[in-house]
Amino acid sequence: MPGGGNRTEIRRRVLWWRGEDFLGVVVPLSETKETGSGIADLVELVAADMERVNQLILSKAGSDVDMIPAIASHLIDSGGKRLRPMLTLAAAGSYGYDGDGHVSLAASVEFMHTATLLHDDVVDESDMRRGKASARMVWGNQASVLVGDYLLGQAFKMMVEVGSLDCLRILSNAASIIAEGEVMQLSTAKNVETTEDEYLAVIRAKTAALFSAAGEVGPIIAGAGKADQAAFRSYGTNLGLAFQLIDDALDYGGNSQSLGKSVGDDFREGKVTLPVVLAYRRGSSDNRAFWKRCLETGEILDADLQTAIGLMREHRAIEDTVERARHYGAIARDALAPIKATPQKQALLDLVDFCIRRAY
Repeated sequence: MPGGGNRTEIRRRVLWWRGEDFLGVVVPLSETKETGSGIADLVELVAADMERVNQLILSKAGSDVDMIPAIASHLIDSGGKRLRPMLTLAAAGSYGYDGDGHVSLAASVEFMHTATLLHDDVVDESDMRRGKASARMVWGNQASVLVGDYLLGQAFKMMVEVGSLDCLRILSNAASIIAEGEVMQLSTAKNVETTEDEYLAVIRAKTAALFSAAGEVGPIIAGAGKADQAAFRSYGTNLGLAFQLIDDALDYGGNSQSLGKSVGDDFREGKVTLPVVLAYRRGSSDNRAFWKRCLETGEILDADLQTAIGLMREHRAIEDTVERARHYGAIARDALAPIKATPQKQALLDLVDFCIRRAY
């Protein structure tokens, strides 16, 4: 794959081998490669290191307790773009780093992300994840939580093995912030009175914190200075905010193929996301009564999703959510402006555009 490997195959997927089981992780990309429209260059740049990350993930997800690798693999091999570990690898690669620490850190980041997904599905009572039954629906809530805890433990073991106290501090702090975000979300769950500031605080903790840490540990392990570390920290934070806001918009204005889940899942689960916050605050008293009935009491009729989408279009809630995402995307791009020009930097700038363009 690296070097002169088949570019089309690199763009389609990262594949790895585990014993007799062949597992594929699909990386959804644009069919056409235009400047700023895809992540093909990023995937190609980190392909060799991602292969090492994948091997490490499979090794560390193993256990003599059969249920642990079964549940971990259920989620790990179900798709996903692997943006967070690729960010760590590209950030380190921007400084010519050629050691092994970035591989362990990238695997740690992906384990942290996987653990939060397992925990999220239990908290949110989600039935589906990436287009198939969530782990909790197959193995139950208790097993999902405990395997998530196992993956977090493995992530921290890998961090310690890297031997960087700064990296350990940043990633452990991110783990605490993510947990705080989960608790914060409980207070906003099914609460249509949630303000935009309150919602942004939740996603800054739940989503952006890990993107931020994934970016910051790259220049740290490569020995870059404080200014460069701060640049990647800001880039990751704002990329994470933009990424989540586009996800929020897509749940009401996208399609199932691009989402990896059914359109309207957030609505059916009673999640209050930014499009809901905007539509609720801009709507009439009748509109607000509709949102309260659907999201706070859970009384959802067959036609209610289309009504919700109609109200969002009427009040420009989806369009303005995308505009917010563009705003944070612009901040992410500006954060990297002082960083020296490298193929990795350009690929990360393209990544911002890719995340925003998912809305179209």
